[in-house]
Amino acid sequence: ALGQGSDLEKAFATMALVYNNNADPEGKLSRAETKSLLQTQFWHFIQGQENKPKYQEIISDLDEEPENKIDFEDFMMTLVMLTLMSDLLQEIKNVKTTK
Repeated sequence: ALGQGSDLEKAFATMALVYNNNADPEGKLSRAETKSLLQTQFWHFIQGQENKPKYQEIISDLDEEPENKIDFEDFMMTLVMLTLMSDLLQEIKNVKTTK
């Protein structure tokens, strides 16, 4: 659908696609499914974050109240929080690309 889209549009479309492929018929993920998805699909961003208090807080929130489900908005907010605290983000900022 976004064959002609920008890199940013394609990135967001991919996030939505991954979420939707894992969501239940109501369009939500269980907290356990969210944690598993982050560990399998977002590994490079969360790698090495295990000792950071904010990371522990985010993961412990996913471990609590397993019957509560996460919608796409909450999923995206979680991705943003994990990205902002990731060591990988600084490495990405240091890479200069030419087009």
